[in-house]
Amino acid sequence: MCRSIKTLRPPALAEEATQDEIRAAALQYVRKVSGFRVPAAHNQEVFDQAVERIAQATAELLDGLEVRGAARRA
Repeated sequence: MCRSIKTLRPPALAEEATQDEIRAAALQYVRKVSGFRVPAAHNQEVFDQAVERIAQATAELLDGLEVRGAARRA
């Protein structure tokens, strides 16, 4: 889909993903899906809301994943 989005879970990432890394991945996803690198002023609010919701869903996903042979995020 979007090659600039990297895997955010161990063992691909040595440490747990930071909020900045999660938000960056969400931003890249929204940019790809919307087709806008920077939204117009009249689309900014919905664009920002999508980034925040996707970042939250991503954090929840990473928190809930069980990777065999790796400790769960605390």
